Amino acid sequence: MKEASIDKRTLEVILSDQRSEINNWFNEHLCSRNEESLVDLDSPQAQVVIGVRRSGKSTLCIQTLVRAGVEFAYVDFDDERLAALGTNQLNDVLEVLYKIYGGFKYLFLDEIQNVEGWPLFVNRLLRTKMHVILTGSNAKLLSNDLATHLTGRSSEISLYPFSFAEYCQMKGVDCKQRTTKGIAEQREAFDEYMRQGGFPELMIIKNSKKYITNLVDNILRRDIEQRYHIAFPAQFENMAQHLLNISPYIVSTSDLAKTFNFKSPHTVRNYIDYLKQAYMLVGLKKYSPKSKQRVVAEKVYAVDVAMMNQRENAFAGENLGWRLETIVMIHLLRECKQKGWDIYYLKDRSGECDFVVCNGSKVLQCVQVSYDISSEKARKREVNGLLLAYRQTKCENLLLLTDHESYNIEKDGHHISVRPVYEWSVTSLMEDD
Repeated sequence: MKEASIDKRTLEVILSDQRSEINNWFNEHLCSRNEESLVDLDSPQAQVVIGVRRSGKSTLCIQTLVRAGVEFAYVDFDDERLAALGTNQLNDVLEVLYKIYGGFKYLFLDEIQNVEGWPLFVNRLLRTKMHVILTGSNAKLLSNDLATHLTGRSSEISLYPFSFAEYCQMKGVDCKQRTTKGIAEQREAFDEYMRQGGFPELMIIKNSKKYITNLVDNILRRDIEQRYHIAFPAQFENMAQHLLNISPYIVSTSDLAKTFNFKSPHTVRNYIDYLKQAYMLVGLKKYSPKSKQRVVAEKVYAVDVAMMNQRENAFAGENLGWRLETIVMIHLLRECKQKGWDIYYLKDRSGECDFVVCNGSKVLQCVQVSYDISSEKARKREVNGLLLAYRQTKCENLLLLTDHESYNIEKDGHHISVRPVYEWSVTSLMEDD
C-alpha cells in the first residue's frame, strides 16, 4: 500500500486544476462516438470504459455526462501529482470533491487502476447509490479487480481509436454521399486515415511520428515495465517494436525467444499478454470447431495503423496490404464487441481466409482483405481463400474487401461481394443482408 503523502489543501489545488481543464472541453467540437450509447448513466452498475491510451476514453465519458445534463465530479488519476496517493486517501479525495463541486450523484474516475485498492472504494460508492464511471488502459488489472470485488456490479465498454466514419465526421467529410465529388472526398480521406491512423489527437498534432513514439514508449515503460517489473526491459522493448513492425503476425513464441535471446517461450508468451492487456496489440484466435485448436497460433495486430510505422526508427515501410487488413480487423472488433460476436482467422495447408465472423457456433460471414486484386493471380488467391472458408464453415456470406474495387464475382456456384473498405467501414456489419 502506498504511504499517504498528499495533504487536503494540495488535493484541492490539483482537483480544482482538473476541473478547469475539463471545463475548457465543453466548447470544443468533439466527435460523437457510437460507444456513448453503451454508457448507461441510470444503471446501478459502475460503467467501465477501457482501451488503449489516447483513444478518447475521457472525452467519451465527459461528453456523455455533459449531454445528459447531470451534475458530476471528476478525478484524473493519471496526473503525476497524484502518484503518491494512497488507498487510505481516497475518502479525502471524495471530501475535497464535495467541497469543489457541491452535491453530485455522478463521479467520473479516470485511469482508476493507478490507485491500489480502488475497487473497495468504488464498491462503497455504489452502495451509497452514487453513479460511477471509470476508465482504464490495462485490461487485466481492471478485469481482475472487477471480478474480485465488483462481481455483477460493473459494465465494461471497449473503446478504440477513431473509426473511419468518426475520422470523416471530424474532417467534415460526408461518408454517405454517393456523388462523384463525394466519393472522391471519401477516397482522399481514407488514404489519409490509412497513413495517419485513428488516434484523435493526431487530427491536430503535426508531428505524428514524435507523438506515436512517445505514446508507445509511455505504454511500454509506464504501463508494462513498471507494473510487471520486466526483468529484461531492453529485450522486451525490442520485441514489442518488432511485433508492431511485422503485424499482422501469427505468433511463434519459440522463434521470438530465439530472436531476442529469451530463456523460454513462456517469457515471450507473458510479454505478449502484457502488450495485449495494455491494448497495444489485439489478438485473433484460429478458427476451428475444436476448442484445442483455437488456443494455439494466435495472430496479433497493432491496435491502430499509426503504431505500425509512425514511430521513430520503425523501418516498417508502407505495407499497404497489412495496413488495410489491420483497419478491417479493428473495425470488425469494434462492431463485433457491441453485437456479442466473435472473430477468428482461418488457415490450413491449402490456404487461408483473413476473418471468420461467428455468433456462437454459427458462422455469419467470411471476409478476405486484399489491397489490390487487379491481377488474375491476386484475385484467384483471394477467391480461393473464401472458397476454402466456405468448405470449412458452409457459410455462403462471402466478402472480399479491397482498397477501391466494387463488383460481384460468381465462382463455382458461390456469390462473392467485392467492396472497397472505405465504403464498407461506414456501415454496420451485414447491413445489406
